Amino acid sequence: MYAILKHGGHQLKVSMGSKIIVNRLEGEVGSSISLGEVLLVSNGSAITLGTPVVAGATVAATIVAHSQGKKVIIFKKRRRQNSRRKNGFRASLTTLEITAITTK
Repeated sequence: MYAILKHGGHQLKVSMGSKIIVNRLEGEVGSSISLGEVLLVSNGSAITLGTPVVAGATVAATIVAHSQGKKVIIFKKRRRQNSRRKNGFRASLTTLEITAITTK
């Protein structure tokens, strides 16, 4: 059984026990959350497709860890202007473990 859900502008394919990394969510490590925008649910040969979401379908997950992503360097230079700027960015991430996929 697997589901395709929408979270933070991304579509994610999840199944029971899988771990996913999403943008930072509020909550303590070990707490349980529910992700509600389920676009598709597949249970063997039966596929339920939502328009746009599957009614009554939810995905339950547990927060495993909060972390930061890989550092991205932003370097801007204007040639012959003696103008340079260097910035860094690290995204705040949350690791989730999928515990249940429920439908109506």
